[in-house]
Amino acid sequence: MQQFIYPAIFYNDEDEVKVYFPDLDISTSGVNYSEAFLFAKDLLRVYFLYVLANNLDFDFPSKIEDVKCEKGQKTFFIDAIISPKDVKEFKKTGKTR
Repeated sequence: MQQFIYPAIFYNDEDEVKVYFPDLDISTSGVNYSEAFLFAKDLLRVYFLYVLANNLDFDFPSKIEDVKCEKGQKTFFIDAIISPKDVKEFKKTGKTR
C-alpha cells in the first residue's frame, strides 16, 4: 500500500467550492465543502493510479506552511491510499473501483 498526502486549497467560487492541488496543478469542485472534499480525494486517487500505472514522475508535496492562500481560502491535507492490486486493475481496465 502507498499513501499520498498533498495540500489542497479550498475556496468558494460563485455556487461551488473549488479545490486546487498546487503541487500537482490539478483541480476539482463540488456544491459544498463535503462534496468537494470527497471529489478531491477521488481526484488524488485517480491521479496517482495513473502515475503509478504509467511509471511517471511526480512532484513531492509541499509543507502546509509553504502553501500560499489568498483571503477566504483554506488549506487541508488530502490523502489517497493505493494498493498494488488497485494499480494492476487500473492498468488492465483503465477504471477505478
